[in-house]
Amino acid sequence: MGGERTTATDPYFPDHGDSRYRVHRYELALEYRPGPNRLAGTARLSAIAGRAPLSEFHLNLSDFRVGRILVDGRAPHYTHRGGRLRVRPAKPLPAGAAFTVEVHYAGNPRPVRSPWGGLGWEELTDGALVASQPVGAPSWYPCNDRPADKASYQISVNTPSAYTVVAGGRLLTRTTKASTTTWVYEQSAPTSSYLVGLSIGMYQTVLLGDPGLGGVPQSAHVPAHLLPRFSRDFARQPAMMQLFEELFGPYPFGEYAVVVADEELDVPVEAQGLSLFGANHVDGARGSERLVAHELAHQWFGNSVTIADWRHIWLNEGLAKYAEWLWSERSGGRGAQELAAAAHRMLSAQPQDLKLADPGRKLMFDDRLYERGGLTVHAIRCALGDRAFFRMLRDWATVHRHGVVTTAVFAAHVARYADEPVAELLSAWLHQPSLPPLPSPQGSPSIPQRPTYPPTNGGGGGRGQASA
Repeated sequence: MGGERTTATDPYFPDHGDSRYRVHRYELALEYRPGPNRLAGTARLSAIAGRAPLSEFHLNLSDFRVGRILVDGRAPHYTHRGGRLRVRPAKPLPAGAAFTVEVHYAGNPRPVRSPWGGLGWEELTDGALVASQPVGAPSWYPCNDRPADKASYQISVNTPSAYTVVAGGRLLTRTTKASTTTWVYEQSAPTSSYLVGLSIGMYQTVLLGDPGLGGVPQSAHVPAHLLPRFSRDFARQPAMMQLFEELFGPYPFGEYAVVVADEELDVPVEAQGLSLFGANHVDGARGSERLVAHELAHQWFGNSVTIADWRHIWLNEGLAKYAEWLWSERSGGRGAQELAAAAHRMLSAQPQDLKLADPGRKLMFDDRLYERGGLTVHAIRCALGDRAFFRMLRDWATVHRHGVVTTAVFAAHVARYADEPVAELLSAWLHQPSLPPLPSPQGSPSIPQRPTYPPTNGGGGGRGQASA
């Protein structure tokens, strides 16, 4: 596994996560009743203490009623206030020791309040979904809520049989007894807490692409009345998968699923092996196709290659934004240089107060971060030349597959592919708030400009909203 571990507290969310230990597996057994929005769960965490003995540790969990907690089978002392479970084991855990934590809890899940609205568990008109970025995971299960702490997951959900349950990972079993069905999913790849996705709703399940041709299994879970529009809007997702595997390396997970909720969502949201869209992203005219590409690209950039803390969010969003431009370039839409010029014009008219490599919590989801992130990647492409750039990009996703990275690690990686020093270029784009000049490419691009895939209707610009 590539990347680096970090033991620092996330400066943007110091109350989330505990660097004194790490979790390597979660097993969640949940019962959910949509009508009363009632969730009861047992979470079993397998963890490892850090370099010092662990006399206490913290978990993040919203305002559920906690029935029981066990640490290695013994009841600890604990307090639960302000979204934090403070657990003091009966005996301190030795440095480096493996231990288990079991939490039994129940209540009415609701989103975590944040400057960007509610995050995490959202009750829908008929069902529920989870969209946790960045700190919404504690709205439905106890976790060490920091992106660098990646673990495998098994998620079991019992709910009325009329509902479909979708989670990231492989569906192991679906068992119906009386009027309820239990769905069990396994996500074996290391996963950050904010990337554990879940949706419960009235869906029809369809396969995308031709399963007989091999490749990555792709499924979609869509309300029946939206299927005609969906079939057009997502028709080219298998071609996106093919292109991104060519450019970024093999898809990093076992399968990919998309869910379309029967409600409007502000933006689509990525989860591990899963992306969540709203009904407003399905119009039958491919009006949100760039967002389909954006969310798929996050499976490489953000989900497999994960940031150590939220200061580095541009690595997720800038690379996913640039993937939109690459898809447009290869599918008969506008080329990356044209899209970069449009982004540069937009940013030129905006305040110059955003430092990309450390935007601060207030600006971490600002539209300018997405656009400037894409422009930064384009500037690197122009400096390296296409042959070196695409080798760099593929190697980044491959070397750090399932790992944890920082902006400094990325800068060092880019420098290894450059014929000339790039430190000054990277400093201007990443660490200075003023916008550098529009980059221009070296020579003729080696990524084909001709349509490699069926052309879009109206080009690749899509709509002007940011995507998570």
